[in-house]
Amino acid sequence: MLTLKNVCAGYGGGDVVRNVSLQVMRNENLAIIGPNGCGKTTLLKTIVKLLPFRGDIALDGKSIRMMKPRDISRKIAMLSQISGIYFDYTVFDTVMMGRYLHAKDRFLRLPSDEDREFVTQCLKAVDLHGERDRAITKLSGGQLQRVFLARTLAQDPDIILLDEPTNHLDLKYQAELIEYLKEWSRRGHRAVVGVLHDLSLAMRLGRSLLVMKDGEAAAYGKTGDIVTSGLLKRVYDMDVAGYMVDALRMWERLKNENRST
Repeated sequence: MLTLKNVCAGYGGGDVVRNVSLQVMRNENLAIIGPNGCGKTTLLKTIVKLLPFRGDIALDGKSIRMMKPRDISRKIAMLSQISGIYFDYTVFDTVMMGRYLHAKDRFLRLPSDEDREFVTQCLKAVDLHGERDRAITKLSGGQLQRVFLARTLAQDPDIILLDEPTNHLDLKYQAELIEYLKEWSRRGHRAVVGVLHDLSLAMRLGRSLLVMKDGEAAAYGKTGDIVTSGLLKRVYDMDVAGYMVDALRMWERLKNENRST
């Protein structure tokens, strides 16, 4: 489905990403982790041809260099972190923008009944159907992130790229988002590529994992095969496993205290 071979990319002639290779098949989710500034977001932007690059990127065997931006957008949708909101659109109208690429006449054609039903289902999937008529400027950060997820789903892509999708979401919606995306990719023979800072969520999302450091792949493969305490310590310059174990002990102690009261 998606193949990268020796990809290098960056800004102003300097490489931020260097010699990254990976392959994502249908029904497969890939999580990308690594410290700030290691090139994770740059890699996502490169996949959708927002940045010049060297090496090869192919979708279903076709080089993206040979594809128009609109054709790429039909196959790949990217959900980024929340940016500024400048227009007072309703939730429904914002999600309907995801159907834009499916319109035969993008300038004159009104949404069809099929479009409206598709958007309704996307809103139900993110638990926002009841807010469909609210202005997005009146929403919380978590609600807004779910609106943008629904708009991404409305695009009906083969691949969703996620750049820190759990930002602004509370714990309940973080867990539900990851489980929903896993089901979405499995059910539709699609794929998810997600950049995540939360290591627990990353390992829940992806059977495969790309660990980046200083713009390069420090490790790549099946999550259960490559993740070790030594790898994480080398990449993050801290005892990640020890930190997680200490946190687990704290929660276990709290849970036991609650049982005894």
